[in-house]
Amino acid sequence: MSRRITVVTAVHGPSARFLPDAYASLCAQRLPDGWEWEWVVQEDGRTEEVRPYVPDEARVSFRQGRPGGPGVARTIALARADGAYVKVLDADDQLTPGALARDLAVLEADRTIGWTTSRVLDLLPDGSTAGFPGDPEVGPVERGVVLDHWKRNGFRAPVHPATLCVRRNLLAGLGGWMALPASEDTGLLLALNAVSRGWFSSEVGLLYRKWDGQATGQPSHVDPAEHEARMAVAENRARVLTDFQWSYPADG
Repeated sequence: MSRRITVVTAVHGPSARFLPDAYASLCAQRLPDGWEWEWVVQEDGRTEEVRPYVPDEARVSFRQGRPGGPGVARTIALARADGAYVKVLDADDQLTPGALARDLAVLEADRTIGWTTSRVLDLLPDGSTAGFPGDPEVGPVERGVVLDHWKRNGFRAPVHPATLCVRRNLLAGLGGWMALPASEDTGLLLALNAVSRGWFSSEVGLLYRKWDGQATGQPSHVDPAEHEARMAVAENRARVLTDFQWSYPADG
């Protein structure tokens, strides 16, 4: 396995203009000696809108495919992932300095930790940032904690799935992101926590851009019937994985 971290980004036409900011935040990362990153960018669709914003450099690969939502785009991008770890970076978001190094430090130090997350700040249209209360303490996120919190708090997870960094073999074992029109990242987070311990870093690892065109801001995202179905499928998957008593690592 290479000493490489694969950063996976799903993008569609409206969010393509933010790719240069995401790339700049990636270039600002400083990794431990011997480590490198690769950026795997997958367009959710086949348009002429995205390619002009993708940097032309050896560490970056770009592909297009049939539209199926961000979960499908990220999952099919895994065919090009060479890293031992996979880091999510949505096209409209930005990593903070040191984010990748902090993820690697945790995952390399403790093989019982399957994934990491971190604190998030909203990046507002005027360039200012805003935090929100309720983050857990820095440290391990024990198995089952995410689902319990999510159910007790109106389907709000205690950690943000947009900050996820995960062992590639664990991600592959769970089949990547869920085949849902939205909440596919939350569904993956619930599944990961059903089978493995995670980690939360209290240092800000991501700037989460708020803008009019983002998918989570559209009326369809909160359609009651679809929302109920998404939540039911995500919960059922996590509970079944728990019942199966499958765990990562296998001897954990």
